[in-house]
Amino acid sequence: MLQFKEEIRQAAKTALVDMIGFAGRDRFDGLSAEKNPFSLFPAAQTVIMIARRVTRGSLRGVEEGINFGDYGSFGKSWLADEFLAQSAYELVTFIERSGYEAMPLVPEKQVSVSGVARTVQPDFNYAAVACGLGEIGLSGEILTPRFGPRQRFIMILTEASLPADPLLDQPVCTRCGRCVSICPLQALDMEKAYNISICGKTMQVAARDEQQCAICKNGAVNGPNGVDRLAALCNRTCVDELEQAGVLSNTFEARFRKRQAWGKNEFGEAVEIVEGGRQ
Repeated sequence: MLQFKEEIRQAAKTALVDMIGFAGRDRFDGLSAEKNPFSLFPAAQTVIMIARRVTRGSLRGVEEGINFGDYGSFGKSWLADEFLAQSAYELVTFIERSGYEAMPLVPEKQVSVSGVARTVQPDFNYAAVACGLGEIGLSGEILTPRFGPRQRFIMILTEASLPADPLLDQPVCTRCGRCVSICPLQALDMEKAYNISICGKTMQVAARDEQQCAICKNGAVNGPNGVDRLAALCNRTCVDELEQAGVLSNTFEARFRKRQAWGKNEFGEAVEIVEGGRQ
């Protein structure tokens, strides 16, 4: 099956997938039935996680505070529902043409399953770590060594038993705490930080006040499936930090943060953002 795995990787490149990772079902044994993707496809043997980048330019309008609509399209809805979905469809059809059933799953979708006490909502952060693609940073977002927080994922379950990828062994999060200190609503709290362990990999995450995130006026997008924080001030600051720290392989000539960051309080009033950061 090693050759088939490589064929899937090549098919993913053709489908414009930026990242792909593999994990066997044994890596999900510690998950509850409500979070375990195998609750939705008991015959599956492998989880495949694919991702496409949130382009840095799609964050530019939010970073400058002058254009919020284009991120919603190119960084969120079109990227997830069209561009990445098309890549997933092409990869699923490739796997099924090879004789193995494959089920695509999107994040944040709850599915009612007979025999499970509650609805199933697969844990995508867990799966991204289990597939060796990244780690969970202080902010609670998946960080990858290629893009930091700038990607969106789709999961594919398949009956094919494919070799798992190794867990990511290099740190991505710099532990700088800028995501915590810069939030005008103080939604992240390091004093109540906790550890998450996935397949033996332990990551520290700051406690997050979801109610404060839900009223964030700093680039967060509140929708029916929760708050999307990829363009929020905390994660845009993370992009700047990881690029300045030199830990990302997707590099640019100019720094992401070109001037003092803007910020608003819970009432939408402008507030001064003061941070140390990297010069």
